[in-house]
Amino acid sequence: MMTAAGTVLPAKVFIMGVGVAGLQAIATAKRLGAIVTATDDYAIFISVSSFVMVCGGTLAAAFISYEPRYVILSFKVMIKIFASPGMGRGVLTAEVGRIIKWAYAVQKNGIPALEQEAKKSVKGDKFLSFGVDMVISGYSGEEVREIMNNTIETSFGRNTVLVDIIKKMGAAAPAFGMIGTLVGLIIMLGSMGGDPSTLGAGLAVALCTTLYGVIFSQIVFLPSATKIMQREQIIRFRNYLVAEGLVLLADKKSPRFIQDKMNSFLDPAIHFDIDKMKK
Repeated sequence: MMTAAGTVLPAKVFIMGVGVAGLQAIATAKRLGAIVTATDDYAIFISVSSFVMVCGGTLAAAFISYEPRYVILSFKVMIKIFASPGMGRGVLTAEVGRIIKWAYAVQKNGIPALEQEAKKSVKGDKFLSFGVDMVISGYSGEEVREIMNNTIETSFGRNTVLVDIIKKMGAAAPAFGMIGTLVGLIIMLGSMGGDPSTLGAGLAVALCTTLYGVIFSQIVFLPSATKIMQREQIIRFRNYLVAEGLVLLADKKSPRFIQDKMNSFLDPAIHFDIDKMKK
């Protein structure tokens, strides 16, 4: 296409699926002057040998680089992260409300009242249960803070080891895709003097392995690593919020002071309001 700015090369468009929508897409692309390639044969993208080279190579690299149990755990977490429910911002507000409820009990009946109030609330939450036990045992606020902060950071460090493993696999998959491409080209070039019909198989392996490597990296491994890291950061923030509330409980601060201190961690849009709780 010639324009006032110079010559513009035509775009190259690939369309998968030649149904009604596919035909319309082809027609539109051609009207715009694009070079169109289309297929409705999805089987051409299936190559067992390419899959084995990319996935087998990526897994082999991961198991060699890391302890096997951590690699297995990383796959379990990948599956779990997409099945687990999302953590909304309302969870943080609810945590503030829970601590304030306990603060009223402590204000009225002392620290022993916390044991009764927290008994049902902390089931299944080992971090919160650990913190409540320290407050009930009579630890000072600074002692609770030091121990809880250490627990938060060490837990975060352990859990993000899996993120590093998944990122490693995300980086390795395209590399093994390129290795598969080289293997396919070697097969193709080795058949140059023979039957020309065998060239297609080698070229298909070469291109499919590159495709698989990029797909596994950019759609499976790297997005999973990002999502797991985001989830762990949210959990760490929530734990810091809860830890601060437990420190204030240990120091026997008033419910309103606890509200203001814990709200300072949050977006103003989700601040907890004691006055609304009383109504």
